[in-house]
Amino acid sequence: MIRRVPADYDRGMSHSDTTEISIGGEMIRLGQFLKFSGLLDSGGDAKEVIIDGFVKVNGEIDRRRGRQLHDGDLVTVDGRTVRVRP
Repeated sequence: MIRRVPADYDRGMSHSDTTEISIGGEMIRLGQFLKFSGLLDSGGDAKEVIIDGFVKVNGEIDRRRGRQLHDGDLVTVDGRTVRVRP
């Protein structure tokens, strides 16, 4: 399920728009989520952008590919923001 929500919907983030992605469970790892959400094309791309510090989780750079994401977490890459939903 993908849907758009207003930028100021949650956590005071100031993105032009946020897409919600349902992960079908309670948790997903950051590297998996980047590919699953369509933010990146491959796991190799995900590994590189994470290590290089181009990924933010809830507004902060996170370099852990195995970072666990849960309901409501915001992931930003290249100006695109996606909210995790179960």
